[in-house]
Amino acid sequence: MGQACGHALLCRNQPPSSEIRGQQVFLRPEESSAPALGTRQSTTLSEQLQDALLRLAAVVDVRSLRVALRDSVQELLPSTECVCIYVLEGDSRLLSDDPPHEVPQEGKIRSTVEQQKHCECTGLPPSELPEKYRIFLAAPLPAHRRALVIPILDQDHSKVLAVLLVGCGSLSDQDELRLNVLGKHASVACVRIQAVQESYQRPPLSPSPLQSHNALLHLDVSQQDYCELDRNILQLCGELYDLDAASLQLKVINYLQQQTKSQCCCLLLVSEDNHQLFCQVVGDKVLEEEISFPLMFGRFGQVVEKKKSISLQDVSAEERRQLSSMLGCEISSMLCVPVVSRATGHVVALACAFNKQGGQRHTEADEHVIQHCFCYTSTVLTSTLAFQKEQKLKVECQALLQVAKNLFTHLDDVSVLLQEIIVEARNLSDAEICSVFLLDRVSHELVAKVFDGGVVSDEENEFRIPADQGIAGHVATTGQILNIKDAYSHPLFYRGVDDSTGFRTRNILCFPIKDENNEVIGVAELVNKMNGPWFNRFDEDLATAFSIYCGISIAHSLLYKKVHEAQFRSTLANEMMMYHMKVSEEEVTKLLVTGIEPVKEIHPCFAEFTYTPRSLPDDTTPHGVLSMFEDMGFINTYKIDLHTLARFCLMVKKGYRDPPYHNWMHAFSVSHFCYLLYKNLGLSNYLEDIEILALFVSCMCHDLDHRGTNNSFQVDSQSVLAALYSSEGSVMERHHFAQAIAILNTQGCNIFEKFSRKDYQRMLDLMRDIILATDLAHHLRIFKELQRMADGGYNTKSRTHHSLLLCLLMTSCDLSDQTKDWKTTRKIAELIYKEFFSQGDLEKAMGNRPSEMMDREKAYIPELQISFMEHIAMPIYKLLSELFPGATELYERVAANREQWTKVSHKFTIRGLPSNNSLDFLDQEYELLQSQGAFGSDDHCLNGCLDDTEGGHGQ
Repeated sequence: MGQACGHALLCRNQPPSSEIRGQQVFLRPEESSAPALGTRQSTTLSEQLQDALLRLAAVVDVRSLRVALRDSVQELLPSTECVCIYVLEGDSRLLSDDPPHEVPQEGKIRSTVEQQKHCECTGLPPSELPEKYRIFLAAPLPAHRRALVIPILDQDHSKVLAVLLVGCGSLSDQDELRLNVLGKHASVACVRIQAVQESYQRPPLSPSPLQSHNALLHLDVSQQDYCELDRNILQLCGELYDLDAASLQLKVINYLQQQTKSQCCCLLLVSEDNHQLFCQVVGDKVLEEEISFPLMFGRFGQVVEKKKSISLQDVSAEERRQLSSMLGCEISSMLCVPVVSRATGHVVALACAFNKQGGQRHTEADEHVIQHCFCYTSTVLTSTLAFQKEQKLKVECQALLQVAKNLFTHLDDVSVLLQEIIVEARNLSDAEICSVFLLDRVSHELVAKVFDGGVVSDEENEFRIPADQGIAGHVATTGQILNIKDAYSHPLFYRGVDDSTGFRTRNILCFPIKDENNEVIGVAELVNKMNGPWFNRFDEDLATAFSIYCGISIAHSLLYKKVHEAQFRSTLANEMMMYHMKVSEEEVTKLLVTGIEPVKEIHPCFAEFTYTPRSLPDDTTPHGVLSMFEDMGFINTYKIDLHTLARFCLMVKKGYRDPPYHNWMHAFSVSHFCYLLYKNLGLSNYLEDIEILALFVSCMCHDLDHRGTNNSFQVDSQSVLAALYSSEGSVMERHHFAQAIAILNTQGCNIFEKFSRKDYQRMLDLMRDIILATDLAHHLRIFKELQRMADGGYNTKSRTHHSLLLCLLMTSCDLSDQTKDWKTTRKIAELIYKEFFSQGDLEKAMGNRPSEMMDREKAYIPELQISFMEHIAMPIYKLLSELFPGATELYERVAANREQWTKVSHKFTIRGLPSNNSLDFLDQEYELLQSQGAFGSDDHCLNGCLDDTEGGHGQ
């Protein structure tokens, strides 16, 4: 972007390093196996994230949790140097084991934890960190490093379960998304581990083995009988080594049947949410499908609540009938005894003995035998059930990951994705029916186009309901899960559909689907639990986890659709642009009809530094480009087809807009200076032929589609170009390169079509690097390296030196107008400030304050020009003269022009440009000084920059 970029940099206190980051628009060699250009699609959920979630699903204690979190973060985040993990102990202590310490009670880390928000910063106070982590986390960190404080939250209780301190590189949007998903699964793992730890605690028992022993002593039980009971229970405990809860129950039930002399025994287990009783084993049979019924089923609920035993006389006839159905026999006697957990003191099961032998009733001694048994075995039973639950949860987590994989394979079609969600949700929860609604924010309605039976193809048959009515509307409005155990008794349920269809809705589990911003985007509704009386807490947890995957996949599917639509619009716009830029065969024929003119016939001084290419009429410039291609030997060396070359030149010319300065004439002047460097400095002794060709073509294309505004303006105005390229900086330069690639991809314009695959890719890489080097922010970053290269001498075998030299030569070409005579330099300043002031006017219209050089009311042109030449132009040509002695005259001419600005500055008494937008009045002073011999004699052929009245069409 030449002098425009240089002035912008001079007005800042430091180089805009933030503009240098972002995405590439070019191909890498590994992205394509053909010379055609394209882009590589990235996966949404990486394999590393899936592995990390599997690790978290498998953790069973704090130690494995720390290992899983540390390994997961190191794999998922860029350049991770350290991970310090604190886990909650008690109510507020957050402890780390490496080295053993805790989070300070005051300071930045504690403040972030209390706010329960993710924090990304440039460093943490050293006093809050152990010595081991200070080098990675203590402030201030290098610009490319970040310190993260990541609280792992229990959303249900709004408390912090763990904290991660991470030292890593800057985070991308994808990294943030992965961290979000990882945090949610880490929260589930922490809650699970806390539950397991609580189940292993040992508070006082009721009754204890001693209490059971004393109770037996008060009964009519002989010492011999009691010793026999002890031997039997010890033998039973020795056999309880099974990890399978059903096998363990079989042994305990068999023991109870023998000790109580009962025909059949069973255990009714109390669900974790205390809402259900379920039975897995009856007598000597393991049920194929467990039987469950409401906790408040008859008198059994009272046993759980009051912890008192009951007999057959205490249950109703209906309860007796249901029990007989479960056992498969008539019941003549029964004893139901509560089993109390040693850990919590709560009832975890009901031990039931049926039909005592001999037709007798169960006695108090039988009750104490059962209590005595579970005083020793309840811990093993509850631990085994907890372990089995953990195993089940692990399987479910793995199933969820498989679900995620299935969902993320259907991102290209929302309807197919919703069908997949319905199938997976039904399978996971064993529901009879599933429905999914998407929230239409425009009409404020919930819309269902996908049902169990298939997809509705037209809008007339899609189902719409108000987003604030009914069960689904309530969930969409509140964003909270709703578990309805009896649909007909719930005030939000509408029975009309059931009455008209004959279908009976027993229970409903309705949960919201949210995006990454925690905004509700849809609702899923599960109807009728198939293997239980209703949906339980486990189903709620599963639905919550499942909804995360649904939300991410739906949001990404909708985004995927938008991206596709944007691509189609972009393709159409590009086709339209290329149509209007299209070069006809007549134009190509006209350009080639007279053949390629030798450069000497264009002008005798065409190959000398003193020649001003702006003196050529605009319509003859394509001939000049062809002549330079021929004179530099590119056409023969690379077998370039003349019709392709002519079409390419004309397309590039049409690709430039017509701002005052950054137009085709500027591109032609820059290309001509590249030709002069080749002719006068012997570039072939310093660079490879392909590098010189890349430099020349880049000069032609380096400002394609320039809009007359700089990078800062694109970002501040939030333009389309900024949206595409601002994340990497050099917005306009990346756009210029993208336009060059678009022209090369246009049929009949690829002048590199005969290149080998390797040379083709290298040419594109060279063009990208050279065009990006026209951002003077890039030049200032590498200036010290350029100086070291000049001081130490150029090494033709060094790839780095080749790259640095190409950047320097491109910058020299871009600013080459400053190496011409005074009139050219003065005219160029006039064009540049016309462009600058137009941008300043736009900035004012936007309500922004333009920089001084862009403000026609504040800019003092001589001072700005002198500053630009002293700090940007002269150091560049000084470096060039150190590398190439033949370039000394360029530096001297720039210095002379700088001196002339000083001499004429006293005539410049205004800010901005004169009312006629012309600086011609400065030439009178120059001619007067020249007539007095102030500049000595100049025998070179000088061609001034033509004024508009003299036919300078390119200006």
